[in-house]
Amino acid sequence: MTHASELGEFLRLRRAALQPEDVGVVGYGIRRVPGLRREEIAMLAGVSTTYYTRLEQGQSVNASESVIQSIARALNLTADERIHLFDLARARSAPRRRPPTKPDRARPGTLRLINSLPNTPAVIIGRRSEVLGWNALGHRLVAGHLDVDSPAHPETRPNTTRMMFLDDHTRELYGRWDEEAERAVSSLRVLAAKDPDDIEMTALVGELCLKSPEFGRLWARHPVTACVSGAKYFQHPDVGDFELAFEVLSPPDEPMHRVLLFTPEPGSAAERAVQLLAREVELAEDAEQWPRGRAGLGSDR
Repeated sequence: MTHASELGEFLRLRRAALQPEDVGVVGYGIRRVPGLRREEIAMLAGVSTTYYTRLEQGQSVNASESVIQSIARALNLTADERIHLFDLARARSAPRRRPPTKPDRARPGTLRLINSLPNTPAVIIGRRSEVLGWNALGHRLVAGHLDVDSPAHPETRPNTTRMMFLDDHTRELYGRWDEEAERAVSSLRVLAAKDPDDIEMTALVGELCLKSPEFGRLWARHPVTACVSGAKYFQHPDVGDFELAFEVLSPPDEPMHRVLLFTPEPGSAAERAVQLLAREVELAEDAEQWPRGRAGLGSDR
């Protein structure tokens, strides 16, 4: 799908979600399709119906900023949806197909930062929702069944969206899977619109549409939310059920990378669960070091 057709799809879906009373339009006649008519959105945006129709049909690109602003207002878009609309509207008439880029990597400083937070689960997520790094507690929280070193190797690197839809352990981890699944697709939509020529992102979306009907249905709805904060509900196999708040931070020099940090409410069951996970991490690290210590003692005799 070209970026121009993505723009048209987004406009059609948001138009279909509006009713005349939502935007102060007096309804008239029998509506054969849901939502507002094209001419009604064009009138609200102050553009011709012909021009707006061409946008929806993917036949017009390089719309001016003022026109996109007017259409965003007419469609009652949220702040995240407005940014997404602008990203889609920057499409070129003929998208470039570039060779695959080198595997993405987290900055060493960002890795040092999250590893300096031993009591805060943290995960670094890349431009295609792949895991670029995690600290020991973040790994234990979200993917303890995977190799802790897997993010360091592009060929085995986990992808959070792929895990959400295709990994049974991840599906069971979230107490509100439907909510998390929509979040995952919303975030991926935001990322995909930032770089329309990313063939690896296109391949990921194609794979997930093919292997997961649930992903395909959500992707077709075109949800868009940046998901920078909120709460996640865990059903963890080791420490039970609890809720953690999350915040997403983006390094200023690498805005397509995101650092996902989890924090519990002080004194809550979630805080005790995180403390138990931290203790498990300590015991596992001690168990790894103990054989080496014994070997060293034996060699000194």
